[in-house]
Amino acid sequence: MVNSLTALSLPPLFARIVPELSLDRAFDYSIPDFLVGRVKVGSKVKVPFGSRTLVGFVLELRERAEVEKTKPILELLGESSYLPAALLEMAQWMKHYYCASLGSVMMTLMPKSVRHADAKFKERLWVTKIEGIPEETVAKEVHRATKQREAWEFLQFKSEGWLSDFTKEAGISVATWRALEDRGFVSIHSKTEERLPWMEMPTQPFLPLVLHEEQQQALAMILKEMTENQPKPILIHGITGSGKTEVYLQAIHEVIRAGKRAIVLVPEISLTPQTMERFHGRFLGEKVRIAVLHSHLSDGERHDQWHQIREGRAQIVIGARSAIFAPMPDLGLIVVDEEHESSYKQEENPHYHARDLAVLRGHLEKIPVVLGSATPSLESMLRVEEGKYHKIRLNRRAGAESLPMIHLVDLKKDFGKKGKKQSMLSETLVAAVQARLDRGEQSLLFLNRRGYSSSIQCPQCGVVQECAHCSVSLTYHRQKGRLQCHLCGEGKAMPRSCPGCGFDDYAQSRHGTEKIEEVVAAVFPKARICRIDSDTMNTKHALHHALKAVSNREVDILIGTQMITKGLHFPWVTCVGVIDSDLALQIPDYRSSERVFQTLMQVAGRSGRSDLPGEVYIQTKMPFHPAIQFARHHDIDGFYEQELEFRRTVGFPPYCRSILIEWKGKHEEMSQRISDLQSEEIRKAVAPFGEAGYVSPAPLHKVKDLYRFHLFIKSRDHFAMVNALRPLIERFQKVKEVQVKIDVDPYHLT
Repeated sequence: MVNSLTALSLPPLFARIVPELSLDRAFDYSIPDFLVGRVKVGSKVKVPFGSRTLVGFVLELRERAEVEKTKPILELLGESSYLPAALLEMAQWMKHYYCASLGSVMMTLMPKSVRHADAKFKERLWVTKIEGIPEETVAKEVHRATKQREAWEFLQFKSEGWLSDFTKEAGISVATWRALEDRGFVSIHSKTEERLPWMEMPTQPFLPLVLHEEQQQALAMILKEMTENQPKPILIHGITGSGKTEVYLQAIHEVIRAGKRAIVLVPEISLTPQTMERFHGRFLGEKVRIAVLHSHLSDGERHDQWHQIREGRAQIVIGARSAIFAPMPDLGLIVVDEEHESSYKQEENPHYHARDLAVLRGHLEKIPVVLGSATPSLESMLRVEEGKYHKIRLNRRAGAESLPMIHLVDLKKDFGKKGKKQSMLSETLVAAVQARLDRGEQSLLFLNRRGYSSSIQCPQCGVVQECAHCSVSLTYHRQKGRLQCHLCGEGKAMPRSCPGCGFDDYAQSRHGTEKIEEVVAAVFPKARICRIDSDTMNTKHALHHALKAVSNREVDILIGTQMITKGLHFPWVTCVGVIDSDLALQIPDYRSSERVFQTLMQVAGRSGRSDLPGEVYIQTKMPFHPAIQFARHHDIDGFYEQELEFRRTVGFPPYCRSILIEWKGKHEEMSQRISDLQSEEIRKAVAPFGEAGYVSPAPLHKVKDLYRFHLFIKSRDHFAMVNALRPLIERFQKVKEVQVKIDVDPYHLT
């Protein structure tokens, strides 16, 4: 852990440093005389490592080294610390809890654009008019230099700006501006240009709203916890549209008034534009700077945002899961919106969960953590039962609107009618959408499957077009005219006829959002349609423009995947249609029911968010499934009671910790043989601390030409379990024939 060295009478002469490598240890280096007193915990330095020079980060300062011979630090990169003590302590915890190497954790804490030694700000030339020069002096000097006179006249309006912009706007060359500089009329110097990741923001403020009684109670609880020495996390369990965001805003306002700062986590990039807009509007004119961190930033934008945060120039950070690592000084509050979302789980090593790290960071910083959701995770609900979290309910919507009426459309009955052909849209849903078009209201159609058709099969010989590298069928994207694998990305042109038998009329099944868009356009030819999925939102600001169009009522029917199910506010959407609600129930995962229930409740919450009543139509072939029935009746408590009892009975999370070990290799038989042998060692080693199953092929058995095998483990003593696993995993990872990874608290078992 990080040592406090303030009590030392002499400055420390050694530093324990983590180089930028995926190694599971730190190394001792000596601090040369010219750096004594300047190197701090969290400093970024250059160090020799073998024959190379690497960037490293100081984890500890020490009086003595643990080795006899040490190499000296070569260079200090920046005078201030890059990582606060709480984040360094979090890194050590992550290493132990997630069974990860210290090097991989440190690289996760800091973006690549910041870690590199050559990372820097963007510098451009800035032109400034020299004040106090009499106009007659300038007129006399430049009266014969036409271009210089035009440049000076241009400056009377602009005063200062970027040189490259001036040359374009005024049509005046750099040489002319330099000539004015030589005469002493302007100053041209290098200046840092901050790269901003957002587009236009509100120019009118969003004023604070009057809180209803439940919101007032939630705010009071947060403010009370801010005064506690070791505050508890607070779960705000509020139905969709209950005003959770307004509670966050008013709590953050109080945090900023107290001279502190806040981090706000959102699960999806799709939520960032609306969240940024609302926060900017609320704090407009208050000199509050808001930074943003998410995966869609360019390297330059991420670099500048990160340093703005580190230097304390931002009071609020908004971002996806990696924003939990924001190096924010004087942190006063962390908010995790939609805390139940699986996108907070990192699928690459180290496999952290941002919600859990938020709770840990709150504990280390001794600040409140607010978890908000209309459909909280079972993990958080159990923490409430155990007394580890506070909980407050928001049972009414912020305005006068009521929850939408939910209708089930039994597809077996609808498509069983005589002469009725199967369609993606039931007659009931078509009539509901048409009624909204007639009234000038909006509809939202949800299907969590992109593409035109996710299965192409020859009706004559039965051959399905499959990926050559993965155990999945290829998805047909009609607009591109290609078949594509959604796992490895490989694709090929749609064949004109079956490669097996030559039949030229393929049958398509399991249609996606691209097909829905085509059907909707045919059924409602005058409707303005917008599709939001990863195929259409493939440019930097495409999502921002699409959401703006919906908000401005330039769209009649919105079609999309999970990108549109949560957190977004569309006041004119009064009809929601769920096209295939049974899809996720077919996945072999004990979390399937929880995910379906949460998704249905979240997408239903997009309807009726103003004074216009909303309705939801769930098309299903499994109308009596508990997840669907509980969602139909908005019975959140009933679902959680049943699902927690099921998990308790079978001993699944959240009543235990779980670990997923995965082996993958190019040769199926060899991979299976090695996984069988190594899993036997694992079973013996972990027997005192939990229960390990048997190795089996992963549900998605082949991905990117690698065959995958899984071992699921349930642990009673997690840290003892990880300590037993670590040396085995490290040894297994040296076997070249297979790759082995360990995922603690896995969220996907496919």
